[in-house]
Amino acid sequence: MAGARVETLLARMRMRSHRGRTALRKSAVDYFRGDASDWLAFVGLLLTIPAIACGTIMLPVWFSPAALVLPIVAGGLLLRPASLLALYAASAAALIVEAVVLGPYTQGPARVTPGTVLVVAACGFFGLLIAQFRSRVGVPWRRGGTMLFDLRERIRVQSKLPALPRGWHREMALRPAGGQSFSGDFVVAARTNGGRTLEIVLTDVSGKGMEAGSRALLLSGAFGGLLGALPPHGFLPAANGYLLRQDWDEGFATSIHLVLDLNTGDYELLSAGHLPALQLCAGTGRWQEKSGEGPLLGVYDGAEFTPVRGNLRRGDVLMLFTDGLVETADREISEGIDRLTGEADRYVSAGWEGAAWHLIEKVAKDVNDDRALLLIRRSP
Repeated sequence: MAGARVETLLARMRMRSHRGRTALRKSAVDYFRGDASDWLAFVGLLLTIPAIACGTIMLPVWFSPAALVLPIVAGGLLLRPASLLALYAASAAALIVEAVVLGPYTQGPARVTPGTVLVVAACGFFGLLIAQFRSRVGVPWRRGGTMLFDLRERIRVQSKLPALPRGWHREMALRPAGGQSFSGDFVVAARTNGGRTLEIVLTDVSGKGMEAGSRALLLSGAFGGLLGALPPHGFLPAANGYLLRQDWDEGFATSIHLVLDLNTGDYELLSAGHLPALQLCAGTGRWQEKSGEGPLLGVYDGAEFTPVRGNLRRGDVLMLFTDGLVETADREISEGIDRLTGEADRYVSAGWEGAAWHLIEKVAKDVNDDRALLLIRRSP
């Protein structure tokens, strides 16, 4: 009987220990996701202050009084303003205790000097500013990075081109300005009409890099919802109306909409102030400009968009791109297009695998603008 009671007691203790570890782990995960209060970080940082103070009093040569800036800086990143003020009060009390125990700074080194107080106060001031900014935004720093990463990945997923049937090759390359992760250029694509039709929309939002990234994120979600839900000729008018309703100060965008029949190779191009597409005719080896007519998106209501039609024969290539690839301050668009087609001719015999990325590297590697290039090729 005694052995049974001991085993039962041990089982209960193991169960309680398991529950405690689970609760602690869940609290830690919720905290770093930004879904919990900051009490865990507050208690941890609060305990470091007396530890630092004791180290400074006992070993002043190894523990400088200025070490109190460490929990203060961490608190500025982790805590809410109310908790941060309590941490500052504890730090100030620790400085007072250190100054009293160690004696006046004029009597020896490794003591609390006016410079130490100024450094700690300055770090506390900037930490409070950071905490107030995070509180206004409503996103903890530990959650903010995850959010940005998630948004970037969503843009990439939306920009992926769907798989095409045998006999077709597609690839795309996007390069934000300044090596950033967010771009004002984006692509949405879908196969409609039972998979027979490929629809691709390449859009260039006004601005570049992070400035245009937030608007591009909003528009990519909206355009992705419109694509395939409307007839092809209704997409750009609906996108134009959506952009007008946003009432942005710098709210215009250019866009080109490709509607390609994967069975016959027939296509339509509708353009909203975008650069023309380029088609390489395999029979002649020459590039032809293909462009519909239409104004910029977000300029005025009731805009009309006139398509241009064409056909991709065996071996033909269709190239869509944004102005960052061909236009610079010291180069006209026509010169940039000539350079782009000249570089693209090298891939006619070598094959087009990886051509989109390499073309950006060749013609616009160091350009401080968003760049996007999309290739559609019908196999010989």
